[in-house]
Amino acid sequence: MSPIQQVEWTNEQSDEALCSINWWLVEHARDEQTPPPGDWFVWFIRSGRGYGKTRTGAETVFHWVEQGVKRIALVGQSKADVRDTMVEVGDSSLLGISSMHSNIRIEYKPSLRRVVFPDHDAIAIIYSGDEPNQLRGPQHEKAWVDELAKFKYPDDAWTNLTFGLRKGELPQILVTSTPRPIKLIRELVNKPSTIDVRRSTDDNIDNLSPVFIREVIDPVRGTRIGRQEVGGEILDDNPHALWKRAWIDEARTNSLPDLSRIVVAVDPSGSVRGDEIGITVQGAALIDNLWHFYLLDDVSLHGTPKQWGDVVVSAYNKWQADIVVAEGNFGGDMVKNTIQTVSGGSNVKVKLVHASRGKAIRAEPVSAVYEQGRGHHVGSFPILEDELVEWEPGNKSPNRMDALVWGATELVLHRRGVFVG
Repeated sequence: MSPIQQVEWTNEQSDEALCSINWWLVEHARDEQTPPPGDWFVWFIRSGRGYGKTRTGAETVFHWVEQGVKRIALVGQSKADVRDTMVEVGDSSLLGISSMHSNIRIEYKPSLRRVVFPDHDAIAIIYSGDEPNQLRGPQHEKAWVDELAKFKYPDDAWTNLTFGLRKGELPQILVTSTPRPIKLIRELVNKPSTIDVRRSTDDNIDNLSPVFIREVIDPVRGTRIGRQEVGGEILDDNPHALWKRAWIDEARTNSLPDLSRIVVAVDPSGSVRGDEIGITVQGAALIDNLWHFYLLDDVSLHGTPKQWGDVVVSAYNKWQADIVVAEGNFGGDMVKNTIQTVSGGSNVKVKLVHASRGKAIRAEPVSAVYEQGRGHHVGSFPILEDELVEWEPGNKSPNRMDALVWGATELVLHRRGVFVG
């Protein structure tokens, strides 16, 4: 339109309509952030960090409410992620942009797990990808799913959500996520009913902090992880890695056999910089005369000795573990004392293990267990799994992976000092 036509057209619109288009016309949202036309089922925005995924999701929810949608599902990696990212915190959240939609009153009721739009008789209900059964039963017209690739139970959450999309004339799901090459993500982008939008962090570079660009984005440019986290690319397997994602996906399970032993494995930071402490929980079961390995939990963290000691003891008690296996190369006595001196840790059994061989030599037998279909993840552990399929022998190994290797070695590879194949 010419400037004169724009003024004439604007004068013909209601205040409500102008609020609805404010972001897309006045604030210059990019074309790919605008809801696409047609009867698509999934609009998948896969993009790099800082692209504007959250803002797109929040604006779309307001757009749906203005269109008369009454029941919306807000699904995030956890309840805290929905609260902090999608609803409450930040300029791009629902509450953060609510002042720009003065025609829509919004009320957040955290105790009821919902966001209410009282003047429009609309409700957006909060769900956690960590608790997929919450989605079994409730009905919705639309859904906004954030960071689907990081859900612990992505397949169960997705299935339960889609079965509940049985209200309204055109049920639809907006997915905003940095992609990971898990099976569900690959399937979604290849479906004809999916609008697949892949964008880069660089598309929004003018609106990002120079410090964020310098410290977070620029260091990973040109790397595999940069292609995923900045470019929004779904990566193929790293040909030099010891693990394949297909091995993990094919053996993944949500059920457990009777476990003969459970251990908490700890790989402490060997750096004064305070690197991450790898803490995993693993179990073993004898099936058809072969030992199978089950990853039960990953509670790795950055923290003080007391903080990670508390986490270890908590995991030990929660899973009723038999023993804690901890690498002792970096202050073994300190590691043992840290665990046994925190609250409730005095009765924790601790076994120190020492690395006498290179990390690749220790990791190869564990990757072989996965290749044989005997390494099972109970749910999804996105950060740890990305480490497994990206780590190349010769590079510095991440602590989560090291903890897993220690646990698997204790449970599956060395039983009473005897190697079990």
